[in-house]
Amino acid sequence: MLTVGIIGKTKIREHLDLLKTVVDFLKKERKEIYFDKNTAEFVTKKEGLTRAELLKKVDIAVILGGDGTILKTARSMSYKKVLIFGVNLGRLGFLTEGAPENILKDLKKIFIDQKFRLDNRALLRVTVYRKGKKVMTSLALNEVVINQGSFARLIDLRTEINQRKIAHFRADGLIIATPTGSTGHSLSAGGPIVHYDLDGLIMTPICPASLANRSIVIPNDRQIKIILDTKRKDEDLKQIGLTLDGQESFQLTADDEIRIRKSGRVFSFIRFGTPQYYRILRKKLKWGI
Repeated sequence: MLTVGIIGKTKIREHLDLLKTVVDFLKKERKEIYFDKNTAEFVTKKEGLTRAELLKKVDIAVILGGDGTILKTARSMSYKKVLIFGVNLGRLGFLTEGAPENILKDLKKIFIDQKFRLDNRALLRVTVYRKGKKVMTSLALNEVVINQGSFARLIDLRTEINQRKIAHFRADGLIIATPTGSTGHSLSAGGPIVHYDLDGLIMTPICPASLANRSIVIPNDRQIKIILDTKRKDEDLKQIGLTLDGQESFQLTADDEIRIRKSGRVFSFIRFGTPQYYRILRKKLKWGI
C-alpha cells in the first residue's frame, strides 16, 4: 500500500488537527499521498483531485467524514480495487470503522502491523433508458429510489426480474436496496434488515395502494427492470425522480426504463477484529439491549 488518498467531508475545516495527524503519519511512513478537493487546500495549497481521479491512483483511501462521505465515494469507484478506511466524523457511523480518538492506533494497524480484514460490499449499477437510448448510468452503495416528489399522487411502476413480470405497483415509489442499505430508506418503508454477508437485492414499495404489495428479497445475480407507466401532465411528471443513496437525483419521464443490477465493482472496507454487526444494530437503532 504505497499510495494513499485522503478524502474529506465538506466541513473538513472543522477537523484540521485530525487531517494533520493523518498526513504526518503517512509522511513518516513514506507513503505517496493524494488529496481530494476538500482536503488539498489545507495541505498542499493546490487544487485537489476529484474522487474518481483519486481512486484511480491509490491503493487505499482514508475517508474523514460520515456515512454520507462514504456513499459519495462509493459512486466514484472504478474497477481498480481500492481499500477504504473510514473515520467517523458524522452522526450515525453505520459504515465507518474508525473513531478520531483512535486514529494513530488504527493507522498503525493498517500500515505497520497490517492487522485488518476486508469487508467487501456490493454496489448497484443503475441505468436509465429513454426511447431506447441510455440517458443515465451510475452506481449506488445503499439504494436506488424512485419517488413521486411533492405531489400526493400514486405513480404506476411495472416491474420485471430477468424479463419475467413480477408486479405492477401503484405506490408513492419503489426502493431497490443492497443489504448494506437495508438499514436505511428501505427499513423506514417497512423493508427487512438483511445481513451484509447475504447476496441479495431488496425491493420495497413505498406506501403501496394494495396491502398485498410487500417487500421482496431476490438473489443479486438478477436484473430488475422498472418501467414508469404513469401518464400525467408534463409539469406533474417533472416531480418524479430517481435518487441514488439519498444524495444524487435524476428526473424521470413517462415510459422511462430503469434497469438495476449488481455491479462488477466492489467497495472494500477495512475492518478490525471480530465483526460487530449486531452490536452496531443495537446501538444505532436504539434497541435498548
